[in-house]
Amino acid sequence: MADEETDAGDRSPVQSVDRALTILEILARTGDAGLGEIADELGVHKSTVSRTVAALAAHDLVEQTEARGPLRLGAGILRLAGATTARLDLVQEARPVCRVLAEQTGETVNVAVMAGHTALYVDQALGPSTITSYNWVGQHIPLHATSNGRVLLGGLAPAERPEAWGELTAFTPHTVTRPAELERLVTLAKERGYAVVRDELDIGLTAMAAPVHNAHGELIASISLSGPSFRMDPERERELLAPLRTAATDVSARLGWHG
Repeated sequence: MADEETDAGDRSPVQSVDRALTILEILARTGDAGLGEIADELGVHKSTVSRTVAALAAHDLVEQTEARGPLRLGAGILRLAGATTARLDLVQEARPVCRVLAEQTGETVNVAVMAGHTALYVDQALGPSTITSYNWVGQHIPLHATSNGRVLLGGLAPAERPEAWGELTAFTPHTVTRPAELERLVTLAKERGYAVVRDELDIGLTAMAAPVHNAHGELIASISLSGPSFRMDPERERELLAPLRTAATDVSARLGWHG
């Protein structure tokens, strides 16, 4: 086991994170383990393990059933795993629907979820009319200046929305930056069941989005169609609305929603 002096020099943030993850891996492998066992395996002092475990326990990732008893993984792990499983289920169920929608409309289809103060693209399908093949998967986009973002904001209570959208940055001269106007547009999108945003994130880009619900009726994602503004004029938007909403409803049904 490392002595106190050696261990005291091992305090970088990366080392601390690595140690915490290793502790979780040990508990996943063994089921439970005492502080001393973990310290021996890590080659650090028992007090170091105790500090790391305390941080993990604060987030319910590790628990101790009795004083000085063995440690085991906590309920927080289940929440994290559940969130990951839900996202994987969303992508799995949405992908075939999105591919059909992209083929049917010729436009780019994206699936987005709320991620902090942004919307996160988790899947994409390209239509035959797509001008660019840029992959948006994994990209974060602002909530206030995008159709996906406004649909996702509609899943929050009005009092929660300002904190979620954060600073209302103007990306183009058309970006809505007044809170009252943004709130009106989010409310309108929720009432209509879709949002359309034109030239607010990028000049020349128009997108429209519709909500996806889970089995409990909760708004968990949005599906969007996007393309160049010169092609997605108001008449084209009206043509795309029905297939977009049908696709969103189909994905929701595949996730167990029957609203």
